[in-house]
Amino acid sequence: MAHIRLDQVNLKYPIRRNKGIFLKEFFLHGFFLKKNTMHIHALRDVTFNVREGERLGIIGYNGAGKSTILRTIGGVYPLSGGTRRVVGSICSLFDIGLGFEMESNGYDNIHFRSFLQGETPQSVKDKVQEIADFSELGEFLNIPIKYYSSGMLMRLAFSVATAREPEILLVDEVFGTGDLVFQKKASARMQNFLDRAKIVVMVGHDLHFLQRFCSRVLWMDQGLVRADGPVREVIADYQRDAEARQQAA
Repeated sequence: MAHIRLDQVNLKYPIRRNKGIFLKEFFLHGFFLKKNTMHIHALRDVTFNVREGERLGIIGYNGAGKSTILRTIGGVYPLSGGTRRVVGSICSLFDIGLGFEMESNGYDNIHFRSFLQGETPQSVKDKVQEIADFSELGEFLNIPIKYYSSGMLMRLAFSVATAREPEILLVDEVFGTGDLVFQKKASARMQNFLDRAKIVVMVGHDLHFLQRFCSRVLWMDQGLVRADGPVREVIADYQRDAEARQQAA
């Protein structure tokens, strides 16, 4: 059965003093230490389980560690401490525009991006036409995507990303996918995608949507799990805290 377990997870990443974060080196090498570096402690002893059938929402203020948790579950970031255990194939709906070849056409990029998502040549072959039809890009799929508008590129990315059969689905916020007509179509597809997944972990600021969709909410605060429990209860505490901070400010 699909399952996620983070146990006492810590994540630190390096920053060059006065030169910013050098995450590229961190991703490629895991560490890259120099005398003029310091470290950001992004996650602090984070522990939680997500079982099959659960829909977990993650809330918190900017910089709380919400997106970092998603990427940690997805295996993007190397841990500084603790353990990560994930049972089940992962489908990530964050940074969905990555992995495209700008000099290649839309059809070629359907194949490239699908392979990065774990598809096989045969499974992609069976999905190409459906992806093309859903994107509504028509003849534009025959030209290099460097000529696409940002909206066209997002259409293609969304169409490819949601063509999979999700097991563990990681979602970072709601993203726009072009004009209003296509957004309505994409919204329906996204809802179906969410419903089919065995586990969903979703970062979001739309508290009303999280209340309708999620079975549980995790509240992150400065890299720590501040609360983990029933949706309405945790969101109510979060809203009271936000109001208190506003009044104090």
